[in-house]
Amino acid sequence: MPEHSGLLFTLPAKAENVAVVRHAIGGLAETLGMDPIAVSDLKTIVSEACTNVAVHAYGEDDGPLEVEVTPDEDGMTVTVRDRGSGIRPKPDLDQSRLRLGLPLIAALSSSFSISGGLGRGTEVVMRMDLAAPTEVQAGDSLPMPESVPGTSINSSDERIVGPVLGRVLAVLAARTDFPVDRLTDTMLLADALAANAADGFEDGVVRMLVEDGDGTIKLQVGPMRDGAAEKLRDGLRIPGLEATLEKLADEVGVEHEDDGEYFRLRMRPARA
Repeated sequence: MPEHSGLLFTLPAKAENVAVVRHAIGGLAETLGMDPIAVSDLKTIVSEACTNVAVHAYGEDDGPLEVEVTPDEDGMTVTVRDRGSGIRPKPDLDQSRLRLGLPLIAALSSSFSISGGLGRGTEVVMRMDLAAPTEVQAGDSLPMPESVPGTSINSSDERIVGPVLGRVLAVLAARTDFPVDRLTDTMLLADALAANAADGFEDGVVRMLVEDGDGTIKLQVGPMRDGAAEKLRDGLRIPGLEATLEKLADEVGVEHEDDGEYFRLRMRPARA
């Protein structure tokens, strides 16, 4: 992994989105060659940290959940952040589970820290090694938006975009009741887009937004430099055949906005 490579998810802090993060990070850990037991532990501690944000950070209000991942040759560091009131129990919740959460993270992770406070949000930093514990490597921090309508994925290493995007789309497709054939279509499109997306961003940070909730899945890539979104669309063509993976989607388009070009597609559970 190159120095300061990283991945950033930003998505609404809701309980149903914990599975999105868990599966995506699990897929990334498997790609890195992490031991299966460590992968299981990693998914557990990430779930605990994200659930704490979903349950406690914003009360009845909406707010973002940020999960930043910094992989390196020895493992990965995962940071979970919120902009809320800080982690504190609610009297009507299961107190035994809440007491278990943070000690469980500390017990399963290679290293662990928590910072923040009431009114200042909370940051939980967890380290999981491929093998023996090593010193935590700090990655570049990517900007966190005030709010986000879906799952925002930012990555400064194009090689990890594919496994992560594929896992995110798989979870959302299952949540939207996509049948198996449409799930396969989704994976093919994710692989093709992830393979070519990095070329369109001058700063090297791939930016994607995935939305569900209306019975469809919408994917946005951008803002990209001029001409890059059209090139990404052309990259869906199958070499040697008069065919394109674009036909697997229900809607595909390129839009030009003030901050750059956007590639957008929409998929429904059943082909139109």
